[in-house]
Amino acid sequence: MHVWELDFYRRPLQDETGNPLWELLVCDSVGDFQYAMVCPQAEARADWLLVQLQQLIDAGQPRPDRIRVFRPQTFNLIEPVGKQIGIAVEPTRRISTLKRWLQERARQYPTQAGFTGQPYQPLALDKLPPVPLSETLWGDRWRFAVLPTADLVDTFSDRMIPILDMPESLLPLNLGLASTTPIPGVVIDGGRQAMRLALWLQQAQPILLNYIPGAPDGLILEAGLVDRWILTTFEDAEVAAAGQEFERRKQLSQGLHFLLVQPDDAGMTYSGFWLLKTEA
Repeated sequence: MHVWELDFYRRPLQDETGNPLWELLVCDSVGDFQYAMVCPQAEARADWLLVQLQQLIDAGQPRPDRIRVFRPQTFNLIEPVGKQIGIAVEPTRRISTLKRWLQERARQYPTQAGFTGQPYQPLALDKLPPVPLSETLWGDRWRFAVLPTADLVDTFSDRMIPILDMPESLLPLNLGLASTTPIPGVVIDGGRQAMRLALWLQQAQPILLNYIPGAPDGLILEAGLVDRWILTTFEDAEVAAAGQEFERRKQLSQGLHFLLVQPDDAGMTYSGFWLLKTEA
């Protein structure tokens, strides 16, 4: 599958008359192809994007099967363009090639004549406040858990699991993790709600889990582009200690962790499994 990664958003730049500039960045998923074009803010619309993408294709750039974007504002602009030119647009946070390029560009902006000097974080998004998960989805019990790296892929890749999300880029071997590295995670025994919860998670697109200390403590799921969900809250000291250990192990595993939903703890059937990773 040929994939483009795309971002179209304002930058800390302005033209000669002081008007803010937006920038379109397009690359393929391996970085062999890169395209950049600035746009006056007054022209930053879907029709401008349409012209740029059509020109790229007309000039002989291989037509992508899919365009991936990580910024909600960009998605709102590019989605109707994708429909017009017959290319699927996928909102996802997992576009590492583009994000690395954005960080490189951010280091270059201060050297440009139109740099405004404004604070700029190229990957920053306005995230939504966390929303409690509906009680109708929650299962019987949950717990922090850990799996050896050596067992992680073998345990789940060959099982008949209705929902299985193990991106190749997140496999421990591709991250360079030692086989002895413990991978932390969260296991939910969903009971009768297991499949319903797994289907909801599949639609929500899980990205990462965070233990948040507080009064009470909480387990937060980051999903989609900017969604945040409160999976549960608790005040138990032992669970809080397990949450702290969960975060410590995430640091040792380069942020890699997992979420497993199963009907019960018998280990016979699973409803859904996701490999997750803390964002860069």
